[in-house]
Amino acid sequence: MNHPLPRSLRERIGHALAFEGIAVLICAPALAWAMDKPLVHLGALTLMFSTVAMLWNMLFNYLFDRAQQHLGFERGLWARLSHALLFEGGLVVMLVPLAAWWLSISLLEALLLDIGLILFFLPYTLGFNWIYDVLRARWLARRQAQGASAVCRGA
Repeated sequence: MNHPLPRSLRERIGHALAFEGIAVLICAPALAWAMDKPLVHLGALTLMFSTVAMLWNMLFNYLFDRAQQHLGFERGLWARLSHALLFEGGLVVMLVPLAAWWLSISLLEALLLDIGLILFFLPYTLGFNWIYDVLRARWLARRQAQGASAVCRGA
């Protein structure tokens, strides 16, 4: 199997910003329409959600890595399921009260909103990362071909 080049910090930041930026551009208008609220109001909420999600992602993965080092477990199916459930559970705990407060709705309504967002983000995450990986592979192949071409011309 062909293994791609590791991603730099700069690329990881760009990937995260593109992921969240496109999600905000999709979610803010959709939520504003569905909830009959002003776009600016829902846009601000989606930006807050995005910021909390990125910060939680960094903190959670750091803590999970530390737990793995301390406990010495392998990242098999159960560890990955635990990782996903704990990450999403933590996100729900943070985002549901924020949504309830910002939108002046009940915690149950905010939980239902969050469930709707999770149902959006599952296919969105799959599609975004699949497209990103395909485009990245093409870019790397083109860059490699250009490098080989430059070497041949220099000979």
